[in-house]
Amino acid sequence: MISETHISILSGQLSIAPKQIENTVALLLEGATIPFISRYRKEATGSLDEVQVEQIKNQFEKLIEIDKRREVILKSIEEQGSLTPELKHQIEETWTLSVLEDLYLPFRPKRRTRAMIAKEKGLEPLSEKLMQQSASDPYQLASGFLNEQVPDQEAALQGARDILAEKINENTRGREILRKIYAQEGMISSRVVKGKEPNAIKYDDYWDFSEPLKRCPSHRLLAMRRGMDEGVLKITIAPPEEKAIEPLEKIFIRRKNPSSEQVGMAIKDSYKRLLGPAMETEAMADYKTKADEEAIRVFTANLRQLLLSSPLGQKRVLAIDPGYRSGCKVVCLDAQGNLVHNETIFPHPPENDTAMSIKKISSLVEVYKIEAIAIGNGTAGRETEHFIQKIHFDHKLAVYVVSENGASVYSASAVAREEFPDYDVTVRGAVSIGRRLMDPLAELVKIDPKSIGVGQYQHDVDQGKLKKSLDSTVESCVNLVGVNVNTASKHLLTYVSGLGPQLAQNIVDYRKEHGPFRSRTDLRKVPRMGEKAYEQCAGFLRIPDANNPLDNSAVHPERYALVFQMAKDVGAEIPDLLQQETLRKKIQPEKYLSQEVGMPTLMDILEELAKPGRDPRNQIKVFEFSQDVFKPEDVKPGMELPGIVTNITNFGCFVDIGVKQDGLVHISQMADRFVKNPADVVQLHQQVKVRVVEVDLIKKRIGLTMKGVKQDV
Repeated sequence: MISETHISILSGQLSIAPKQIENTVALLLEGATIPFISRYRKEATGSLDEVQVEQIKNQFEKLIEIDKRREVILKSIEEQGSLTPELKHQIEETWTLSVLEDLYLPFRPKRRTRAMIAKEKGLEPLSEKLMQQSASDPYQLASGFLNEQVPDQEAALQGARDILAEKINENTRGREILRKIYAQEGMISSRVVKGKEPNAIKYDDYWDFSEPLKRCPSHRLLAMRRGMDEGVLKITIAPPEEKAIEPLEKIFIRRKNPSSEQVGMAIKDSYKRLLGPAMETEAMADYKTKADEEAIRVFTANLRQLLLSSPLGQKRVLAIDPGYRSGCKVVCLDAQGNLVHNETIFPHPPENDTAMSIKKISSLVEVYKIEAIAIGNGTAGRETEHFIQKIHFDHKLAVYVVSENGASVYSASAVAREEFPDYDVTVRGAVSIGRRLMDPLAELVKIDPKSIGVGQYQHDVDQGKLKKSLDSTVESCVNLVGVNVNTASKHLLTYVSGLGPQLAQNIVDYRKEHGPFRSRTDLRKVPRMGEKAYEQCAGFLRIPDANNPLDNSAVHPERYALVFQMAKDVGAEIPDLLQQETLRKKIQPEKYLSQEVGMPTLMDILEELAKPGRDPRNQIKVFEFSQDVFKPEDVKPGMELPGIVTNITNFGCFVDIGVKQDGLVHISQMADRFVKNPADVVQLHQQVKVRVVEVDLIKKRIGLTMKGVKQDV
């Protein structure tokens, strides 16, 4: 249940009206998915989009985590008999995890500390007198605390300072001030570990590096962290010492006398031994979290573009997984992506059986009425493309180069073995290449997104958060496009709103036993398909040949009666309404307003009637690399080459120019203007033109620019 406090905090954090927050959280708590809420509950949310609904979900979950932690802390302090009304009020009013932990710090069970030992020696009263800063002679004061465990005045003062240092470390105000200083003034520095230079060559930019922490971009922090994890870099985070000590002195030093000097010594000891390391650890964790979030944001943005890549559609495809010595694996797929034939050709060295390879390809194209050819972009990909383009077919045949990233992961996976138990990995890989051309989304959902190769330091970020974000992105894309329930694989169905692995399997099993679904209503017959699951999934599942054409649209079944009424009011049947714009223009949406249905839903319905079930993805384009370059040695500075954007990062984009090694267009070289975010200029798989700036064959780097290069629109 969401409280008024939760609503108020979320509204302030996200600048969203309280009622929108309350209704959205209520829907989430009822089990509604983000795609369903943003698409079919616009009246309740005030037309919040998926991003806003997800923000509400994530922030609400963080508040619940704080609530749970608060309960643990209150219980622990209460059991110690130390929970005062004032402290309880402070804890209950705190909604920042770091401040909550600061309040708990004095009561947190800890190992035996120097301060504990000093207290056991009876030195706590001395520390209190020193903190009062009234004694003009601390040594004389300390002489009253000597015993068998405290042999002299210096030992007594040292023990008292240890107690003071711990109190300073546990002071909530001091920690909060220091936290801000680390954020504003902190410098992140990295040094190469002595003796590790040979293993740290790829981190040579960070052997002696320092910059303000707040200006350190995510990719730089993650690169340094990787070097640290590999044991070749040492990283420190700290502000200039005087910047940290000065505000602590303002809090704790009240006079100028010898006792104050003892407090000053305790402050410096506390900062060096306790506060500084704690703040450094916290700052590192905090900025690592921020870097993770930024890297995950970049990865999910790239993944979304990749999943929504233009599909060829249901065409008969010949797909080739290229190779040299082992040959090129060739498969033929029907319009539904089913494997109908496979064999191997050897057009490249060492066999060079070009004539027979041409004969086989020509025959396959004719026999299986092939409409397009897909070629993997891995080893021998360019040579295979060149070979295919030399063949004269009896009809026009589009040739596409398809990314192989992750294909090998799929071909060796349990998913591939389940689909093709009687074929080896090379056949499975070729099938995956062909299917990626036909429908990238349907094929890529079978592969762990981290293996697709569009991330930025994806193996260095919080893996739990990464998986959650990637799964959410896949779910969003699948539901945006919609899924043909009669052809979709179990893996694609898994991501449909309201389903999941078990219901997806049940749908596939039901389909095998009873044949294709004839209507959305038939989905209710699937085992374990309850009312809630049906409500969540029905609008995203498509049945192309259904008797009711609305079953192949994004109109939700709960609104069918409304559409039938619209058709009746203009004197038409549903098919007529879908086909004739003149009839749709006669509909007056305001007539159908009700308590449950507002104008946002009505406008969505009218928009869908105009283009029922239309795929929102762009049409695919044929692309050709330059015929003058096949390997890095062919690339020369000054060349203008066509390329395909393969990855987008915060520091630029990588472009495949057809030489098995992507070139980098640095963010400063992306346009004839200042570019803040590379994603503002390019999209994944976009066809671009670039000019070669430099080629470093030893470091395997190709520098590219888009400045002054005319782009085809």
